[in-house]
Amino acid sequence: MVLPSKNNSEQVLSKMAVNFNSGEDSSYFLGWKAYNKDDNPHFHPYAEIEQNYNGVIQMGLAENQLSSDLIEEWIKRNPDAAICVEDGIKSIFRALFQDYHGLIEFRQLVARFMEKVRGGRVRFDSNLVLTAGATGANETIIFCTDNPGDAFLVPTPYYAAGDRDLKWRTRAEILPICHCSSNNFKITSKAKEAYEKAQSKYKAKKLDLNVKGLIMTNPSNPLGTTTLDRDTLKKISTFIDQKNIHLVCDEIYAATVFKAKTVSIADILLDDHVNQDLVHILYSLSKDLGLPGFRVVIVYSKDEMVVSAATKMSSFGLSSGLYIHTVIRLLQRLGECLVLPLSQTQNLLATMLSDKKFTWNYIKINRERLKRRYEMIINGLKKVGIECLKGNGGLFCWMNLSPFLEKPTKEGELDLWSSIVNEVKLNISPGSSCHCSNPGWFRVCFANMDESMAVQLAMQRLQNFVGEYVADNMEKKQQWKKSRLSLSFRRPSPLVRT
Repeated sequence: MVLPSKNNSEQVLSKMAVNFNSGEDSSYFLGWKAYNKDDNPHFHPYAEIEQNYNGVIQMGLAENQLSSDLIEEWIKRNPDAAICVEDGIKSIFRALFQDYHGLIEFRQLVARFMEKVRGGRVRFDSNLVLTAGATGANETIIFCTDNPGDAFLVPTPYYAAGDRDLKWRTRAEILPICHCSSNNFKITSKAKEAYEKAQSKYKAKKLDLNVKGLIMTNPSNPLGTTTLDRDTLKKISTFIDQKNIHLVCDEIYAATVFKAKTVSIADILLDDHVNQDLVHILYSLSKDLGLPGFRVVIVYSKDEMVVSAATKMSSFGLSSGLYIHTVIRLLQRLGECLVLPLSQTQNLLATMLSDKKFTWNYIKINRERLKRRYEMIINGLKKVGIECLKGNGGLFCWMNLSPFLEKPTKEGELDLWSSIVNEVKLNISPGSSCHCSNPGWFRVCFANMDESMAVQLAMQRLQNFVGEYVADNMEKKQQWKKSRLSLSFRRPSPLVRT
């Protein structure tokens, strides 16, 4: 529907501008609005206890700040990686136009780093594309593989902003594959069933719907688990090959796995039955290195046409050249290479990644810190009677608040979520925003907060919330018992025979 512009009734906006299906009306984004609200001091974002003790604590942001100190220390030790040094500007030429699609040296070093993160079991060539952010990378893959109106299968629950990222501008459709808590949300062979059901349903309605692929995230966002083992990935890749559809694997949390080992779809690409042209991998330095502001995401594909199209599309979402040179130098040391004078985003990140000793020390320490923070959160929740899905990766836990729902419905979940945001002052993401089929689950991000203040305050608020809930329930039960007791002692009516 196209609406007249408020400024000039004769003008009209584009369909996209007035498209209310962007996904930003979900509770996930509404929670962010509550966090950013500044007309009420009680809603103002919590920063420091001394400044705003009653502010909303941000637990809806999947950002890794646990090892930022290591990054800061490294930058101080490597001032040459930056465009500005103590004496002034080091090289203004790094701020000029560069190959923003990904300098070849940078792509080679990132490929080596991707191999190391996955245990050195597989090899990546430099046939990858650099783009700015996972949102743009997801959209690029959809544009490359999907026509407007075509559909992708996506296991639920999935990332709350997925509808916006995948559908809004591409006009693609998402067909959810529902997984539930009864088997810990594990991905099974339901993809095949969902595919057949979708095709039959739309054929019966005489609609021209094409299922073009399957999108998966491993480790899972929002579950915080590595739900895909080798056998499951083999079955999925066989299904993809049989149906001749695409498989998009989002592996941006690959190095955050702090328990057990994760199996990458790259491990399966070497099998004879896999059509490598149909498999596309997304990777990022945002979560693994805690550098989301650098906007460096990699699209990896064996299909030359996909790489060519994605390279052209990356012009609409370029990564700044101002940091990549550092990464290159870091990656170069990772492979014991020489440092090359390249542009600055690639300069900064490459320098960092080429520092073999620092990089792997960072990943090791970061995993240890993620594990410790995860255990702190789930153990704290367990003490007050809140259970979580057993996780082993990512920057969040999947919390079960279903026992606290007034009604076991989506509406009941949103009522509880509203109380948590507005009264408890915690911004967490309700499962319904992630298309979870079981009401009462919530995503809680734990890596973006200060342990000594924000985490402890958040846990105290949850403890108080549970205590008030239990006390309220006890009071209701006592009132119910009293009402039953008063009824039992009520004198019978004279008109009623005893």
